[in-house]
Amino acid sequence: MKPFADVMREDQRLVILRLLHESNSYTLNSSVLTQAMAYLGHEVSRDAVKTQLAWLAEQELIFLDEPVAGILVARLSERGQEVVVGRARVPGVKRPGA
Repeated sequence: MKPFADVMREDQRLVILRLLHESNSYTLNSSVLTQAMAYLGHEVSRDAVKTQLAWLAEQELIFLDEPVAGILVARLSERGQEVVVGRARVPGVKRPGA
């Protein structure tokens, strides 16, 4: 059984990918993502969101633009889109449910 902290991180990463996928431009900033995650049950700091964004970028699931006034802009990659719809799997990201 995975530690609860790992389960939460995996779910947070999937939530971020889903939010980006639902955005018209597949793009959102870290401030909006932090607010949306709180609405969806993940009350995390902006710093924690930025940490998850950096991890997702390392996995090539998103692209990150240079921060403007401390706010990162994230854009879903093609690989990230494959993960969010369940066509690809990445260890460390919760698999979407049916």
